[in-house]
Amino acid sequence: MCTVTYIPNGAGSFILTTNRDEQAVRSPKDLSKVAGVPQLLFPRDGGAGGSWVVTSDTGQAVCILNGAFERHQRRSDYRLSRGIMALAFFAFPSVENFVQNFDFQDIEPFTMIIYEPEALYELRWDEQRPHLKALDIEGYHIWSSATLYEPLVQAKREQWFADWLRGRQDFSLDAIMDFHQNAGDGDPWNDVVMNRGFVQTVSITNIIKTPHTSTMRYHDLLRGAVKQDQLIIPF
Repeated sequence: MCTVTYIPNGAGSFILTTNRDEQAVRSPKDLSKVAGVPQLLFPRDGGAGGSWVVTSDTGQAVCILNGAFERHQRRSDYRLSRGIMALAFFAFPSVENFVQNFDFQDIEPFTMIIYEPEALYELRWDEQRPHLKALDIEGYHIWSSATLYEPLVQAKREQWFADWLRGRQDFSLDAIMDFHQNAGDGDPWNDVVMNRGFVQTVSITNIIKTPHTSTMRYHDLLRGAVKQDQLIIPF
């Protein structure tokens, strides 16, 4: 939920990767595939039962980071988990319809990255109103959680990403995973794989999207295991 990159790979294709910084007890062992319209694929959170990253057989995908624009004062009485909201997103016909009709009140601030066929969005909820922004679908993007990383640290991480991009021609999954596993300056509190004791990077999840498939790879850092599954996009 805490460090996300988006790497375009041609029309209808991308790799979205998320490092989840969380308490170890909430880290699942496997992926969940839920039949329905649409069919969903995701790692299920061991706490509230939702997810921080979800893909579907409609070609859509969402990823959640904690916090909106800045660190907020956390309450104890939120109405709905952000991970449950991520699953609920797929019941809406479009991003705009979701923003207009979903009840965001009493949900903790978040940043949601949303991919729809031929479109990429960033949605931030700051407990006052939703802020929806269209992004360059052919651009290279990185996000860091506002609750864990102060603006100066976020800027440093953006520079690591810019340095990694400079002159690069290799955007393979292996190259992306190298960034997500090794980027940083040796500070365990703020490196892309972080460890603060009470919270640490517990997993790295990739969505590898092509025009006809959406593959999810779940790297369980706690157990040293990799799980993978795929959805066929039938149009």
